[in-house]
Amino acid sequence: MTGPEAPARAGPPEASPRAGRELRSRYTAADLSVFTPEEASRFVPRGGGDPQSDVTLAWELLYRLEPELYDRLASAERLHPGVVAWLPPVVDRVAEVGAGTGRLTLELIDRVLACSAFTPAAEHGGEGGLAEMERVCRPGGCVAIIWPNHLEWLAARGYQYVSFPGAMSVEFGSYADAVELAGIFFPRAADEVRRLGRRSVPFEVLGINPPRDVAFKVLAA
Repeated sequence: MTGPEAPARAGPPEASPRAGRELRSRYTAADLSVFTPEEASRFVPRGGGDPQSDVTLAWELLYRLEPELYDRLASAERLHPGVVAWLPPVVDRVAEVGAGTGRLTLELIDRVLACSAFTPAAEHGGEGGLAEMERVCRPGGCVAIIWPNHLEWLAARGYQYVSFPGAMSVEFGSYADAVELAGIFFPRAADEVRRLGRRSVPFEVLGINPPRDVAFKVLAA
């Protein structure tokens, strides 16, 4: 059928302007408007910030602008089973700090913890956050930081450390997911992920430490 009576045909859907871009190049200074004034005071440097040169800022924008993309990554990064087994099996009160997408909330609902969220930087906890976690923890209770960073900083504040052995991989939903998400979050490893040809990718290939460790402090009774 031709002419003015022909039905309109939709062209292919337009790709997202961020499609295929790695994390450092997904956002611009214009995206900073998504922050509330309080968030901006925490995360945006004075005089403005550039997420293309500040990867921490880019991550904060990811959580707010593309939470479903972050959830795809987070759901693939599974804790070492030894971490879950190490935590006390039952407690009568729990405070989870930095729950994020809730990927661990149900699995760890009976424990006290923070996972892959706490750092020494003030905007991500810092001295004040550590003090607050210890304040709300009852005497004899335990503050557990799973997949911790800056172990020396925590050790200087009385935290012990435990790690569990064994090979670990990021379990992407599919090989296509592995290729796409590696290109966004681990661009240096993207070619190797393609070469492997599978959805399960060892953490060492991606260049990150696996979630196999815990920093913890038992407060005096």
